[in-house]
Amino acid sequence: MTTGFYWDERCFWHGGGNYAGTLPVGGLVQPLDGGLPESPETKRRLKNLIDVTGLARDLDLRGAASASMEDLLRVHPESYLATFKAMSDAGGGEIGLRTPFGQGGFEIAALSAGLAKQALIDVLDGHFSNAYALSRPPGHHCLPDFPNGFCLLANIAIAIEAAMAQGKAQKVAVLDWDVHHGNGTEAIFYDRADVLTVSLHQERNYPLDTGDFADRGRGAGEGANLNIPLPPGTGHIGYLQAMDRLALPAIRAFAPDVLIIACGFDAAATDPLSRTMAHQGTFQAMTARVMDLAAEVCAGKLVMVHEGGYSETYVPFCGHAVLSEMSGSGITAPDPYGETWIKRQPDARFDAYLDGIITDMAQALG
Repeated sequence: MTTGFYWDERCFWHGGGNYAGTLPVGGLVQPLDGGLPESPETKRRLKNLIDVTGLARDLDLRGAASASMEDLLRVHPESYLATFKAMSDAGGGEIGLRTPFGQGGFEIAALSAGLAKQALIDVLDGHFSNAYALSRPPGHHCLPDFPNGFCLLANIAIAIEAAMAQGKAQKVAVLDWDVHHGNGTEAIFYDRADVLTVSLHQERNYPLDTGDFADRGRGAGEGANLNIPLPPGTGHIGYLQAMDRLALPAIRAFAPDVLIIACGFDAAATDPLSRTMAHQGTFQAMTARVMDLAAEVCAGKLVMVHEGGYSETYVPFCGHAVLSEMSGSGITAPDPYGETWIKRQPDARFDAYLDGIITDMAQALG
């Protein structure tokens, strides 16, 4: 069955403010070409690459309607949405932390959420066995009333709530392999037993004060949240160990109706906002694993929603590998950095140290 690929040119038109990397310009901070790391180019170049290689012909490329106000209100309070909309209509601004937007930013963010929603609905309805939403702006850091970390609306949470409201799913698992902790998705479902949230991230990267292994959920949601904080330098083997020994067993035990991946590519070795040493092969191997797990527990129902990843040269190659694996296409885009990053992987001493960390977490989970 063909893989659905949801995108819209207008999502590339979202613009940020006067930033130099993650620093607001002013004082001693000079302007920087490109502004925020969350630029359109990583996503646009991924779309361009699948066109150039011909992989796009093995996908079903689609657009989607924007998430409705009813969709948004299931996750975000009316007061936040009204403020966001008013600022957007007035030319833009910034509400939260590192979340600038221009005029029309509200509508673009709603469209980004709509791509995630439609991808999920279509997979649940059986139109596709799996799908990829090239959402922008991203969403996994956005709290109900406080946008942060480039995220203005909680795309995945909005999609989940829409699907549940329509009676299309009762249990959903979210695996977030973006290098930053999925604090927004965690917060929205922290008290819920029907949504399992698993976040695989570099410890103390962003946010600085969330993502602890000890945070397992609350009340009815106790045990339905799993944070897997990994040290800088983790690398390919470490990521796959964490998947095999922690993330995948938790999802298997939960037995969801559908598996959603918060698909960030900022764990890649070239990324300016992380130090975790993953490469194209890491993302392809993780994709193969979640596809196998989805086939085992939820009839193959798998949705990827694009999150972070800030290397304009490398994100397209990592994303291409994921889409090639999802679709079963034989079309590849060889890793231009492959030999370099494979040779720079951690040595056996670090792998042994990391194995101890993962073993301690696995033993704590029982």
